[in-house]
Amino acid sequence: MIEISAKELAALLGAHLEGQPDTKVTKLAKIEEADAQSFCFLANPKYFHFAQTATVGILLCDETLEYNAANIGAVLRVKEPYQAFQKLMELYAAMSAPKQTSGVHPQSFIGKNTNTGDNLQLGAFSSIGNNCTIGKNVTILSNVSIGDNSNISDDCIIYSNVSIYHGTQIGKCTIIHSGAVIGSDGFGFAPQEDGSYKKIPQTGIVEIGNDVEIGANTCIDRAVIGATKIGNGVKLDNLIQVAHNVEIGDNTVIAAQAGISGSTKFGKNVMIGGQAGITGHLTIADGVKIQAQAAVIRDVPEKGKGLSGVPAIDAREHYRILAYMQKLPDMAKRLNELEKKIS
Repeated sequence: MIEISAKELAALLGAHLEGQPDTKVTKLAKIEEADAQSFCFLANPKYFHFAQTATVGILLCDETLEYNAANIGAVLRVKEPYQAFQKLMELYAAMSAPKQTSGVHPQSFIGKNTNTGDNLQLGAFSSIGNNCTIGKNVTILSNVSIGDNSNISDDCIIYSNVSIYHGTQIGKCTIIHSGAVIGSDGFGFAPQEDGSYKKIPQTGIVEIGNDVEIGANTCIDRAVIGATKIGNGVKLDNLIQVAHNVEIGDNTVIAAQAGISGSTKFGKNVMIGGQAGITGHLTIADGVKIQAQAAVIRDVPEKGKGLSGVPAIDAREHYRILAYMQKLPDMAKRLNELEKKIS
């Protein structure tokens, strides 16, 4: 982090400043690892106790947090600490990111009838197929493969070792991390009379909206017919499987190792926890919250509903059941005693 003062940070974030305006910091740090040169951020109540014990240069927090002024040089108070921290991190990332220059590496390949926009960066050993369109300010790092008839819109970043199959459509400002595979064949096989399976051709494509982020080693399968669709603003973590003909609504977020079976359709603003599983051909309403390791096997028509457990049920009901399960040994003991008395 470039050396910066509390007064300067307060101006950038629109924060109320307490303490010494000239306090300067040179690095970002977790509060449990901080020192007098550190800028720290506190929003999770689990860590609030560190505000009493940690030595910190500048602390960003909400409008009510109590802290030990003897150990903290300056405090920046804001209404929404997460939003302020996000703004600061965007500024920090912009300042500290290596400067990337446009240009096509001599050991890369661009196919026939492919149009590329201004400021393309194409890394070594990357290839773009025939009849593709690449927008402006696109960064494609090394060892990326982009199939024929694909379109990538402006301001996208595709990290090394990404495979994008033919016909894929990607919107603006999308980020795809290393190892992701977009447009691989869906898992479609027809059982035969002799017990074998015959592959069903997967003839569709993948359509990805604007401002999407796709994590490392995540796989999104092409549709059997039509398109697998990822809406605007969707954020996919690492190691997620999205099967053929799935449709994910705008601003949905999905944590790592979740799996979604074919032809399931999600509304907008859905939240899915890590290792959750969703079976095929379901419809999930807007704003549904599926907790980690839940197994959803039925439609969820109610907007904003919370689900938990295997199979997934209403989250509050699931926690009541878990509370009763903890009491089962004592209940069984009491039942045995009652049976003995009766007999």
